[in-house]
Order: sequence, then structure tokens, then C-alpha cells
Amino acid sequence: MLKRGKAGAPRDCVLDVRLWGKESGLSSPYPVVCHLLDTSAMFQQLWDVVLSNETRSAIADALGLSAERARSVVSFWAGLHDIGKITPPFQAQAPGAFEPVRDDPSYVNAPGAEGEKGFRHEIASHWSLYGLLRQAGYPDDERLMRRSVSHQIAQLLGGHHGVFGTALKSKQAARPRDYNPGLGWGGWVEQRQVHFDELRRVTGAFAVPRGGLPAGLAVVVAGLVVVADWLASQASAIEVRMPGAGWSGTVAEVDAHWQVAVGSARGVVRAARLGRASFSAEEFGSMFPFAPNSLQRDLVEHLPAMIAKDGPGLVLVTAPTGDGKTEAALFAASLLGRAANARGLYFALPTMGTADAMLPRVEAYAARALSGERALMLLHSKAWLSSPGEDVCVGVSEGQTDGVVSAGRGTAVEADGWLRGAKRGLLAPLGVGTIDQALGAVLPLRYNVLRLLGLSDKVFVVDEAHAYGPWMHQLLVRLLEWLGEMRAPVVLLSATLTGRTAGSLVDAYRRGAGIREPSGVVPRYPGWLFASAAVGVVSSARGTTTDRVRTLRVSHRPVAWDALETAGAPVLEGGRRVVLREVLAPVAAGGGTALVCCTTVAEAQQTYRDVCAAFPELAASPGGVRLLHSRYPADERARITAECAAAYGKPEGGPVSVRPTSVLVATQVVEQSLDFDFDLVVSDLAPIAQLLQRAGRGRRHRRGPLGRPAWAAAEDEPALVVLDPLTAEAPGPPRSWGAVYDAGLLMRTSRILQERAPSGIAVPDDVQHLVDEVYEEEFVDRLEGSAREELVRLDEERLAGEAAERHLAAWTSICSPVDVKGDLSKLSAREAGVTQDLLTTRLGADTGRVLCLYQQANGVTTLDPQGTVEAPDGGRWGLRPAGLAEVARRVAPVPGRWLRGGEPGTAVPQVWGTHPSLRDLVLLYMAPAGEGSWVCQYGRFTISMSGVGLEAH
Repeated sequence: MLKRGKAGAPRDCVLDVRLWGKESGLSSPYPVVCHLLDTSAMFQQLWDVVLSNETRSAIADALGLSAERARSVVSFWAGLHDIGKITPPFQAQAPGAFEPVRDDPSYVNAPGAEGEKGFRHEIASHWSLYGLLRQAGYPDDERLMRRSVSHQIAQLLGGHHGVFGTALKSKQAARPRDYNPGLGWGGWVEQRQVHFDELRRVTGAFAVPRGGLPAGLAVVVAGLVVVADWLASQASAIEVRMPGAGWSGTVAEVDAHWQVAVGSARGVVRAARLGRASFSAEEFGSMFPFAPNSLQRDLVEHLPAMIAKDGPGLVLVTAPTGDGKTEAALFAASLLGRAANARGLYFALPTMGTADAMLPRVEAYAARALSGERALMLLHSKAWLSSPGEDVCVGVSEGQTDGVVSAGRGTAVEADGWLRGAKRGLLAPLGVGTIDQALGAVLPLRYNVLRLLGLSDKVFVVDEAHAYGPWMHQLLVRLLEWLGEMRAPVVLLSATLTGRTAGSLVDAYRRGAGIREPSGVVPRYPGWLFASAAVGVVSSARGTTTDRVRTLRVSHRPVAWDALETAGAPVLEGGRRVVLREVLAPVAAGGGTALVCCTTVAEAQQTYRDVCAAFPELAASPGGVRLLHSRYPADERARITAECAAAYGKPEGGPVSVRPTSVLVATQVVEQSLDFDFDLVVSDLAPIAQLLQRAGRGRRHRRGPLGRPAWAAAEDEPALVVLDPLTAEAPGPPRSWGAVYDAGLLMRTSRILQERAPSGIAVPDDVQHLVDEVYEEEFVDRLEGSAREELVRLDEERLAGEAAERHLAAWTSICSPVDVKGDLSKLSAREAGVTQDLLTTRLGADTGRVLCLYQQANGVTTLDPQGTVEAPDGGRWGLRPAGLAEVARRVAPVPGRWLRGGEPGTAVPQVWGTHPSLRDLVLLYMAPAGEGSWVCQYGRFTISMSGVGLEAH
């Protein structure tokens, strides 16, 4: 055995540059030592540009090092991520480069070791780095690996492909090659040591940390290692640094390569737009072109002093729809972001439509209030179909690229197209998107650390915090624990949030920040409160006034349920159809606008037909009767939504007059974040919180005496008509509603409306009480006999179902940061039976996706019924980007039960490729059926497409 030098490698063992680290898409194999150096250099630049001073200091303090030494040490770690490539299985993947190494007697392979494809290089990094770091003097605990700094860093670096390996057992750590022959003997061991020593020399990382990283900082470092690896793997950057013939890895050559890598890293990081935004505006007037309203003014007057005294934390704002919560949130985000030195913000919303609508508002705010790097991402599954402004990036399809990445196929998908992929979008300084993009951070999905990194140093704004069921609420609770751990500022917005829900969100954030005492939060409506992440202070909720004090005039109308009767059927006395005709008659006669909000798509479609039949002149006029729901192709729904925004949106200034008579029949899609204004709102019975949301669309904006019809002149007394199917003859909800709403909440809401309708509902004074009242345990005492027994039964079912959803969310999500306890594999571990589909879909959502293909009379198949856009052909590499976009714009969601059983020939053709937007897509070959309708048979259903969208019979 050769004697080892002071650094650990044999004195006569030199760097072997035949060992390759990158090869795919390159002119020649790239030495692994060069890639290690490149990644370390890239990490140093990311450390300087992406991380805040506070985060850098926190990492240094945890390691017990100065900030300068911590920078060197952690960038050294980043380079070590691929040291597992110095193993027989990896090197054998490039036979030409491997042949001379395989024939070199100094490299000793166990029989079959080079064929162990399951022993991936990142696993090898984990297994080999523990011993290398321990030998370098890193703190260790042989009996309890989770206390070993050597093992924590090895496990962290072994997770650079998005999944952390299981913690090693003591016997495995002591004899790694006995358990994994793929590590090799002899020269393999020596070369890992030589590369370790040389990288340590170049980076100057001779300092030894005295402690490990807490969970929040560990995921930040792990995520940054992934980013450094991806940036350093871009083929265009590698080629310009490719060593020439005769390069042998001498000290001088390695040093020269390092200097070039350090210099080029600056440009690469700058081009990726991974810098920091700065919350430079301090005054409300600098952020927005209008004066603050009552809610916003109270934040302006009181929040700055609270933050100055107790540091940044969480702000909760509760106010009616239309009261300026968005601007209040952005103002609070500016104060919190400046105090925390955050690098940007992410604005999370419940749906793709609400995210699309919010994007221009955040873009305008950023232009006025922020400086520095202001790259803005739109993040949701169809964001790549949008056309935002020049500083806005959107997701692209996997496979569409701006360049080439030298990596295996899986890495290339993740690494290409900077700031435009699903796993990288949250790395942009600014983002607007759906809540699930953020909640993925607390699910055991590959690369979840990138999402945590992306949120760790931003202000996280959640709109419609009341809009999520128990499953998503529990995930939000877990995410807030992590954000509290990382001291990321948070702003929560809601129009109808129960006190219990508000308390659970605030307490989760405080737990993450290390504050265990319950906050005892009691929200005020309208109002706001502040919870510090630093000192545990929670302000008393501040009640504010509103510029829109109103009395909601509620007309509670019990009806017999005939919503699905055909338009030509006789009208039933006391039925929903006759009452709807009655309440819409003033609109048809006197002008103005009305919203009719239905519970199901099928009922909305049939209601639309019935309204058209009842008011034929209105239906014949342009825009007289409109229909909006989710079961349209995406492009058609976007067109209808834009048309509605123009017809029912906020007046743009200038003279305001009564709008043309129009009725919009819609589903719950109009509840959240769409700025629509109607003279009258009619709604089927729904839980009280949803009814209040819908009522907020009634006389929402000031139009003045000339802007509304005479029957709706009282702008401060908006009208809400509730069509209630719960009658003495039919005490339960219609069967057609299924499980859309909990029957117990509907029963409670119906009773509240009976009591409140005569006097009206004061907005905002009554709102918080009503939202809490509908959940009160004592509510059952208002009822007697069988009605009481039924409500008790329904309550028990609801509570059991909610508990089951919370349990499942807790079971499937990653653990809280306090429970990581040095073992990062807990961020990747999945329980048996937990599938990717379960993790990435909303619980209980039984949906499928279809694409209608229209078979024209001339034999051509098109994407549109008019026959103007032919279905794409595809090819060897799948659909081209333009064809893929044409397809994706026409996909529509349908109930999963429509598609059960399948139908031959309806799968996506192989020549279209495997893009994620095509996954599980069902093709419906539609034939003309007259009067603008198209039909096809799918299993036991006849599915039709017409002007009312998709239907099944």
C-alpha cells in the first residue's frame, strides 16, 4: 500500500484526467475534475448573487466559521456533488473513454461492478463522501449518523438529483465497498481522494465546520448545489472551457481552469436572471397611482412601526371582496421584504384563471416599487401558453430548449430553458401562479428542495386563503412551518376566513419560527394583524373601517328543484325555473346586468338554455345571455372570460351609463379573484362563505346614479337572491349536486338565511360572525326532532371526512422542519401506496382531459369545428412547439367517470410525443350532428360539443 501524503492521497498518485464527468452533446469527454471545479465556481457566484447577507451569515454561524471561510467550504461541497462519478458503473457508460481506465491495473473492479446501473453516481457520492469528509476532520458520530456532520453533508450532496438517500447505518458507513462493490477498489478509491484534495486546495476550503446545518439552511444549500450543477452543465459553456490536447491536470493547469470558471460564472448567473429584486419604494404613493383606502391607510399608518420594533413576520388581512386586499398585500410585502432583505415575492392564487388575471397587476407594481433583477414568472400548468410582457417568463414544454445541456436525458429535461421550467420557476425573483406550485415544496416530489429554495428568501403572498379544503389547508400549514423556519415573510389574504382557520395558519408559521405558544388569534373583519417571526409578538387584530359599508338585501327563495328540466318543459309552480324568470324579469325589462351562479356545469348549461327560452329577445341580442364554466376548451373559456371582463369589469373612467342588458349564467368559477360587477346576483344555495363571495360581485364598483338601472340604483344595498332547494318536502340537497358541498353546511346556511334575510346582512360588520356561526357546535341546538338528528349525523360525517383529509395530507407530506433531525431523506421518503398522481392532484378530484377532433365532410380532421386548423401530424420528435400549443389550447377538463372503461383508438398517437401536457389525454373524434353540435360515442356515454360546451348523456 502506498503511503499517503498529508492531504490523504498517495504521494505518487496524480490526478487522472481520463476520468470523465460530462460527455453527452460534447465534442469530447469532459474531465470530471473540470466539472467539479466549474460547479464550485458557479456555486460561489450564486452564493454572492442569490443569497442574502442574512442567509450567508446564518450558514456561517451554523458551521461555526467566518462568512469568508463558509463561502469557501460550502462551494467546495458543491463541487464534490459528482465525486460519485469516479466509479466503474458510471465510467462504463462511455465505453470509448472507459476502455483505457478499465485496462489499467491500478483500477480494481469487482466482477460485474461496471454493470451495476442501479448504483447511480449520486448514490456513490453519498456513500463515498462520508468517509472522505470524516477523514478530513469533519465532526462525526459513528453511533448516530443524524448527528454526524460528515454524513449530513454527504447525504445532502447525494441528493443533487432531487432525492435524498436513506441515512447510512454505522456498519454501512464503516465498510461501504462491502455493501456497494460499484465503488471499486485501488485506483477508484485513490482518485476520489485525489479529486477531493485538489478541489479542496483550489477552493481554499481547509477550514473544518464545527456544526451542521439546521433543516431550513440545509435545503437552501442543497437547492443551490442543484442550480450550480445545472448551470455548470450547459454544453455551450463547457465547450469554451474544454481542455486541449495534452492537458494533464497539473497544478498550474487546474488553477488556470479554475480562474476561467470563476470569471465565466458571473455571466452565466446573470444571463439566467437569478439575481435579487430590491423593495426600493417606501411610500404607498410610490407603489400605486392612487391614494390608499381605509384598510390600506391603516396598514400605512401602523405596520411600519410594528416591523421596525419586532422585525418581519406574517401579516393576515381579512376584508370584503373589492376592498383593495391585493394592493394592501403588495404594500405589506414591500415593508416585510425590505425589513427581511428578501429577494422577491411569490403571489399564490387558487386557480390558473385568477393567476393570469393577477399577473399584470403584479407586473405594474414591480415596475413602480422594485429595482434590481425583476424577472417575473407566471407559474401554472398552462403558463407556457400565455403571452406576457418582456420581463415575464413563462413555462415551456419539456424538450423545447434554448441550448443543450450535457447530461443524461432526465437531467437535460430539468436543466434546459432557464427560468422556464416547472421545477425552476420559483427560482425567479418574482412569481405569480397557483398555490399548488408552492405546495409542491412540502410533498416528497423530486427536486422539492428547489421549490423550498425558491420560497426561502421571498415574501410569500397567499390570496383567497379561505378557498382551500382540508387537504390543501394541511399542506399550507406544513409549508408555513417551513417558511417560519426560514424566516420568510408571509402575507395571507381572505374575504371569509374562520377564526379557527386563521389561528391554525398563524400558529403554523410561529411553530416553524420556534414559537410554540398558541397565538390566540381572533380576526377582525375588515382588519389585519401582524405576527413577528423574531420575538413571538402577535398584535391584536386591528379592525378598520371600509369605504363600502353596505347592507346586503337577501331574498331567500325556497324552490322545488327542476333545474335540469328541458327548456321546453312546462314550468312548475314554485319551482326554480319560474322563480328565476320572476327575478330576472326586471333585468330584461329595465336593463342592467345579472349573475346567475349554479352549482354544477350541467345545471348551468340547462339554466342557460332555459333563460334563453324565457327571454328570447334578450338571447337574440349580442351578449344578452352568456355562459361561463370550466367544461369548455381552454381557448374558448379564455375568450368568454375576456368578453365577460369587458362587459362586467371595472369602469375605465369617462362617462358611465347603464350597461346593455345582459345575464351571465356561470358556476363557481366566478367566485374568486375575477373583478366582475353585476346589478343583481342570483345564486343557488351554497355554504355561507361562498354566498358572501358571490354577493361581493353585486354592485362591486361605484358607477353612480347614471351607471345602474332604476331598479338597482341603491349601490349600497346590493341584492342577493338565493334559490334554496332545502324545503319541507325535500330536506336534502338535489342528487345532481353530488358531493359538491357538504349537506350539513347547506342545512346550517339555509337556517341562517331564513333568520337573516328579513333584516339583511351588514357588510362588513356581520361577515366574520356569520362565517364562524355556520361552524358552531351549538348550532344544532336551534333545531329539534329529526332535523336535529340529521344535522348531527351530517356534522359527524363532515368532521370525519375533514379529519381523514388532514390525516392523508400529513401522511403524504414531508415532515415539519423540527422533525428532520439531521436526516434529509425524510424530505424524499414516501409511504407505501403514495403515488405521484396522489401527490400532484387535489384530493378527491375525479377529472379527465379530452381533446375534440372534428371530422370534416372532406375527410380532414381539425382541431376546431369550423375546420380551419388541421390536426397536427407529429413526427419522430413529437409535435413541434406551435402544434403542441395549438393542441394544448383546445384541451378541456371533464368528469373522470365519462372516460372510465376507455375506448379503442382514443389515445394520443405516438408521433405526437410524450410532452407532459399530452399525458393521459383522451382524443374524442367528433362527428357533426346538426345545429352546430358535434357528437361521439365513448363507452356508455354520448359526448357532445356545442355552444354550451361539453355534455354527456
